[in-house]
Amino acid sequence: METPAINDLSISIATENGTGSASANNIIFKAIFKMGIPCSSKNLFPSNIQGLPTWYQIRASAEGYMARKDVIDVMVAFNPATAAKDVHRVRDGGLILYDEPIPVANLKRDGVQYVGVPADQLIQKIVPASPLRIKQRNMIYVGALACLFGIDMETIKAVLQDTFGKKPAVIESNLICIEAGFNHVKENGVSQNIARLVAIPNGNKGKIITEGNTACALGAIYGGASFVSWYPITPSSSLAEAIEYYMPRLRKKDGKATYAIVQAEDEIAAASMLAGAGWAGARAMTSTSGPGLSLMNESIGLAYFAEVPCVFFFIQRGGPSTGLPTRTQQADIQLMYYASHGDTRHIILIPHDMKSCFDLARRSFDFAERFQTPVFVMTDLDLGMNLWSSEPLKLEKAPFDRGKLLTAEQLEQWEKQGKRFRRYFDYDGDAVPYRTIPGNPHRKAAYFTRGSGHDSDARYSEDEKDYQETLDRLRKKFETARKYVPKPIIEMQDGVKTGVICFGSSYEPVREARDRLKASGLKTNHLLLRALPLTEESREFLSAHDVVYLVEQNRDGQMASIFKDEWPELGAKIVSILIYDGLPVTTLEVVRQIRQHQNGDMKEVAEWQEKRRTASI
Repeated sequence: METPAINDLSISIATENGTGSASANNIIFKAIFKMGIPCSSKNLFPSNIQGLPTWYQIRASAEGYMARKDVIDVMVAFNPATAAKDVHRVRDGGLILYDEPIPVANLKRDGVQYVGVPADQLIQKIVPASPLRIKQRNMIYVGALACLFGIDMETIKAVLQDTFGKKPAVIESNLICIEAGFNHVKENGVSQNIARLVAIPNGNKGKIITEGNTACALGAIYGGASFVSWYPITPSSSLAEAIEYYMPRLRKKDGKATYAIVQAEDEIAAASMLAGAGWAGARAMTSTSGPGLSLMNESIGLAYFAEVPCVFFFIQRGGPSTGLPTRTQQADIQLMYYASHGDTRHIILIPHDMKSCFDLARRSFDFAERFQTPVFVMTDLDLGMNLWSSEPLKLEKAPFDRGKLLTAEQLEQWEKQGKRFRRYFDYDGDAVPYRTIPGNPHRKAAYFTRGSGHDSDARYSEDEKDYQETLDRLRKKFETARKYVPKPIIEMQDGVKTGVICFGSSYEPVREARDRLKASGLKTNHLLLRALPLTEESREFLSAHDVVYLVEQNRDGQMASIFKDEWPELGAKIVSILIYDGLPVTTLEVVRQIRQHQNGDMKEVAEWQEKRRTASI
């Protein structure tokens, strides 16, 4: 008999969108977390409100791996529409927990264990006829999973209390349903040998559960954001909604709001408001995704050329066009980097976990004001909308960096020194000019802000010399930023000549891939990219290795193209590991492509990628 694994388990829960399964799924996930077991979750949901299939995947990992697991150990088949495929998604030797009305008798396959639970029959006994029945039937599988894998009811009760603390009737009604599922499995003597969940005392002590959009929202608030203009779009809406929730609690003075939040009529208006607020001196931000940024390009160009600080939180999803609105991707890198027409390049900050979402969101406003330019904070749906366990979000106390912002007193000193304020003049050789904001009472503080051609004094100009000098200075300012953006995190071992570069949500699968490759005999060095423009550390990393695998979630190797554009003489060392099926990356996908390249079989890589495109979830 197979010995059950301890705290190594992947559960996929198949339900219908809009049936209230989110609450049930979160209870399971939070119960595992409360047991002290490292865990992560992935919500694979459709782009409609109700009726289409949804899968919620939970991974418990004693080693602390957070990536989506390569295989599904347990499939909870509670959606008749997908049952025929769901029974084949679970691994050999796995378990299928199904709602007994689903005719799985016709869908049997060898090598798996079936556990049936009559959810409708049980729920009819304990929940009066009402719309609540369809939602609370999901609590049946919560109880069944708890019994099968060792989640005790006291832990479940604690999670219910945390979730519905001020609603005792809701706690009691859900608990009755969970106990019904638990007791059904227990009374029928059902057992399994796949895995056991065993509590780890103090295992998650001090840790929190949050999502990247919430962490970014809190970072923005503590970074001094005072103006937010946005238009709803998945997967960025919950970031603005989190700001709307926390701002009134954190940013009032004498009972009055010290901020403004505007839901604009569209993305064009949101970006235009953002440029205006940044010009006026507010720490201004928006949140959007691919189609939204496409509409914002004109205002981005205005902010870039007129040198107006503002921050864009960009949560990537599948494209082009509407694409896959509720799937994850890293395919808008170049859209951000070169946003707007003409010669533009932008600063991009790239979080990879909850702490960096908070920290880089906070610091983004410093970068925007220091360099007087639009700054992007780039995440994706996996980071932004899924729940992650994390160390607490700690605030580093530091004054805001408002850059070269002149007060009336400073202008008075300049005048005494015979120095004249010229809005777009490079005084210090770093290409970053000085600025004033409206309301400065000094008589020489005013200037014309222009999105058209201008000279160093902000005067309208179509002179070719003025135009070229402006473009050259903007490029030089970008080079100055290269020295200040967050440096990559590098892990190096002497003598290792194979490198791996990753960024964003690819970090967790690559972190696990490092251990798996090492166990199979391939040692690798690693660079976690945290910002654009690229810094000297990235060039040195490329130079130090014979081959460097760059992992990214898009079809065309967009980040690799930026590396090759920066250092064409080193470009041949880069091998793109491309994963773009819209699902959170698994470690197997990374390991397989690296191994296939090591074996020299790139044809096999291409064939495998084609197979992935047509595979089921």
